[in-house]
Amino acid sequence: MPRFDTDNSITSPQRTVAICRAATRYALLRDWSALAEFPLPDGRRADLFCLLPDGGFALVEVKSCARDFLADGKWPDYRAYCDHLYFAVDTDFPLGLLPEAAGLLVAAEGEAALLRPPPEHRLAPSRRRALLHRFAMLAARRLCRLSDPTLATALGAALRSE
Repeated sequence: MPRFDTDNSITSPQRTVAICRAATRYALLRDWSALAEFPLPDGRRADLFCLLPDGGFALVEVKSCARDFLADGKWPDYRAYCDHLYFAVDTDFPLGLLPEAAGLLVAAEGEAALLRPPPEHRLAPSRRRALLHRFAMLAARRLCRLSDPTLATALGAALRSE
């Protein structure tokens, strides 16, 4: 993974992908099941949504730069869909901008380290059940697309025509 502090040719989308990969690796090494680009019930999308071994959920919001964070005021709304909320950034990010009300992962060299644990705010059982169902359905659909791309395309076309 390129070092962001010495390579000015890295674009914001490339940073986002690299940070998301590092955060995903962090999650998987802790036995969390992670899904990227997870659609939330309110129409927003979580950068990384993780099912934890205890049945809880962690949501990781990836920020590639200060401008990305400052232009996005929706992060407090994510709390309604997780037990633990994290920001994931790279080593160039000005950490003082990030609120103490969320956990903090910092990515470097393809890995992420926990700098601050998040406060816990437990989901209501009914919301947890609904999110678990959504998580399972999305994971199964993505697995189906990987194992049989032709079927997935046909199913998508059939659903759009109904």
